[in-house]
Amino acid sequence: MSDKQESRDKSGQALTRRQFIHGASAAAVTVAGVSAGKALGANERLGVGFIGCGGRANAHLTTVHYLKSKGANVDIVAACDTYRPRLQKIIEGYKAKGYADHRELLDDPNVDVVCIATPDHHHGYHAIDAVRAGKDVYCEKPVTHWRQFELTKRLAGEVKKSGRVFQLGTQGMQDSAWWQMRKLIQDGLIGQPVHAECGYFRVGDWGERGMRIDDPNAKPGSDLNWEGFLGDAPKRPFDISRYFRWRMYEDYAGGPSTDLFPHSLTPVLFMLGVKMPSTVVATGGKLRYQEREIPDTYNMLIDYPENITVAVLGTQANDYPGTGSRGSGQRIPVIRGWEGTLTVEKNEIVFIPAQGSKKKPQRFAIRYGEDFVEYWRAFLACCRMRQQGTLSPMPLAYRVQTAVQMGMLGLQDQKVARFDPIKEEILL
Repeated sequence: MSDKQESRDKSGQALTRRQFIHGASAAAVTVAGVSAGKALGANERLGVGFIGCGGRANAHLTTVHYLKSKGANVDIVAACDTYRPRLQKIIEGYKAKGYADHRELLDDPNVDVVCIATPDHHHGYHAIDAVRAGKDVYCEKPVTHWRQFELTKRLAGEVKKSGRVFQLGTQGMQDSAWWQMRKLIQDGLIGQPVHAECGYFRVGDWGERGMRIDDPNAKPGSDLNWEGFLGDAPKRPFDISRYFRWRMYEDYAGGPSTDLFPHSLTPVLFMLGVKMPSTVVATGGKLRYQEREIPDTYNMLIDYPENITVAVLGTQANDYPGTGSRGSGQRIPVIRGWEGTLTVEKNEIVFIPAQGSKKKPQRFAIRYGEDFVEYWRAFLACCRMRQQGTLSPMPLAYRVQTAVQMGMLGLQDQKVARFDPIKEEILL
């Protein structure tokens, strides 16, 4: 197809190839300043724009479309991606407007909410641009790349300053078990918390090497914006695997530390109510899958100033004891206190008294489990009502990401990472 030829969606929205390839470098649109936004009534539509149209984005697109089909006043109105054929499928499938550059999407007045599902190293930049443009944000985990601590800190400040609604893609936080356990801990059932365990175990790196290569013959040009994909990552010659299987490479991903551990660590830090870590040490490496750059086995010990240690353990070389009712591969958290321990067995929260405690064993029924559709529904309700209390808000994401970033940075240099709470700095 020539530069002059156009591809149109069913609503007549045009996106030329020339516009696509030059979008990132030559966009005439600049991101708007902070907007307080408006509270929407029940009869007003929420327009959702999708930044990134890959595999994970499709799960979000399907969910939002399902909510719309069930009567929710929400619509998929826009999308952008660095790979034009992928973007075109979304334009045609959902009758959405297509944009070559995320800043153009953010300038669209029909977009109230954005869903960010791009490679990790873009998340923070896209989220900052979105809240500055007055959009509410659903951001896939991790909130930033493992090397981007300063960006994480800046994003936390921008979200707070903007007043926009923010939710991280740790959908396990929709599970009532963590909220019930947090209340039990606050009520003193386990006494002073002292230690917690969580992690992620599975066999296979299908989430990395198994990523789909849409077209083995794809090359940078009118359909593929390689420079846009690289962003702030090191400049490298085009590589088909790096583009489509980016989760294998340290430049764009962190493996278990940032792809899996946010799911495990987020509910634990929420239940404990801890602040920033004081020290983190990490170990691991490529113990099974050698083709990739990122670790397949990764473990962290995190000390907190509240005199609590959290152990986060994981490997992709063995799935025991990862499987359970609270998420495939995700190890059931164990929270230990001076007076006893809390954990989960099937659909019950279990309290086991510590040796010498006068308390009795107890069990509590879990009210409801994880539900991705309900997670999205709750987020959209916060957007509509202008409420900040999402199930996985930015302050919690900041604390989780700081811990995993400290671990990865320490592992790179084989050092213990320390956190300065006054300067908000990671020290190695």
